[in-house]
Amino acid sequence: MRDLSWGIAATGGIARTVGAVIAAEPGMRVAAVGSRDLGRAKALAATLGAESAHGSYAELCADPAVDAVYVATPHAQHLEVAEAAIAAGKAVLCEKPLAATTADAERMVRLAREAGVFLMEAMWMRFNPLIRMLAGDGRFGEIRSVRASFGFAHPYDPAHRLWAPELGGGALLDLGIYPMGLAQLFLGTPESTRITGSLSPGGVDAEAGGLMSYPGGRRALVECSLLGAYSNDATVVGTGMRADIDAPFWAPRRVVLSGPGMEPEEHALDDPADNGYAGELREVRDCLARGRTESEIMPLDESLAIMRVLAEARAQIR
Repeated sequence: MRDLSWGIAATGGIARTVGAVIAAEPGMRVAAVGSRDLGRAKALAATLGAESAHGSYAELCADPAVDAVYVATPHAQHLEVAEAAIAAGKAVLCEKPLAATTADAERMVRLAREAGVFLMEAMWMRFNPLIRMLAGDGRFGEIRSVRASFGFAHPYDPAHRLWAPELGGGALLDLGIYPMGLAQLFLGTPESTRITGSLSPGGVDAEAGGLMSYPGGRRALVECSLLGAYSNDATVVGTGMRADIDAPFWAPRRVVLSGPGMEPEEHALDDPADNGYAGELREVRDCLARGRTESEIMPLDESLAIMRVLAEARAQIR
């Protein structure tokens, strides 16, 4: 089987990070880079050893050397790039959140399913080996609660993507998706969500926190912030076992399991470099090899469910 050839849409920090993982992963290569700035596309292509650089995302998606497109643009541009890639029959790995709005995410999923083209949200947390280990551990019993926080202080700059409304800025879409995504993984879709927070001068959510409620009194306590530093760790508590997940909980290198009648177990990441990025890329390759158009680890219905929770949280703050 020939190498899986990737096209990278955008040239920012996450594009460079994941592009380097692709270039180092056996059986994969970066074939092309696309950007609205051709100079930046050429520079990243040279860094990653890609043969081609394109001055538009449409050209990147049309490149016959590209098998799969990694979408690393700001959230508000995800639909545009994914739509072009799906129309060209290219598999799509799209950065989280899947889109800036629920409507855009639903359109992306509908187009991919109608075309029979692979689409997956790049939620690297789900592919971290320690998170995957926890998700499959039956010793939790009934999981009763999840607590997770993600926050750091970022200077206010209305032009920065984290603060710009037109780019899908705000704490919830960039940071809140992780604690809410962890709750979704272990507890499923909430019955109700109660969120409070504050807005930036430009009108995006600067911080948010609250309670997600589930049948039987189960719950998740989640927080995110662009205004201050949080602990950035997490706990998952079940009737049979508890997991303490070290910071950063979305890419942990250590977890500790404890519970009645058991000695505390410490689990560390064997290969610190295998923090989830490689796992999501391998999942795309493996799904394509099996003829699958959706991932069982990060299903599209899960991505849509998380988008709807985020949309409800954003609406409550506004």
